[in-house]
Amino acid sequence: MNNDHSTLLRALHDGHAQALWRYALRLTGNKELAEDVVQEALLRAWCNPDILEQGTAASRAWIYAVARNFAIDECRSARARWEIGSASPPERPRSDHTDTTLDTWLIADALSQLKPEHRVVIVRAYYRSESIAELAEALGVPPGTVKSRLHYGLRALRLALEENGVTGR
Repeated sequence: MNNDHSTLLRALHDGHAQALWRYALRLTGNKELAEDVVQEALLRAWCNPDILEQGTAASRAWIYAVARNFAIDECRSARARWEIGSASPPERPRSDHTDTTLDTWLIADALSQLKPEHRVVIVRAYYRSESIAELAEALGVPPGTVKSRLHYGLRALRLALEENGVTGR
């Protein structure tokens, strides 16, 4: 759009937006919908620059007709018939622990399928946040053995989860 069209659209907006909003408000009875009607009418004027060049009276008549038609379409739409407005926001969803419970159950089941030496390092490393050094000291094995058990234990855990229908990401 060149500067002439921008100037014409600005003049159309400045000269008619407030009156167009009052007209749309009378048609719809809803402030927010009236704002949407004005915005849509101006958007359509912007998309049809030939209308802007027809002069103020023709542009005004066209934009009011667009506003009227859009308001009627919106009021007849399924959204208008089934949507219920509310002055207050909807209630907050309550925390549902179902997913967490199911995840915990699946992991516990998969952990039970591991060798005890793999299970103990996974549980202590991930659930108790123990370091490799702490695990090595507590279990009386070298840190390399702890790392190896973690590696193979996690691999076995992944396979057990996959066998139970849990897919990897």
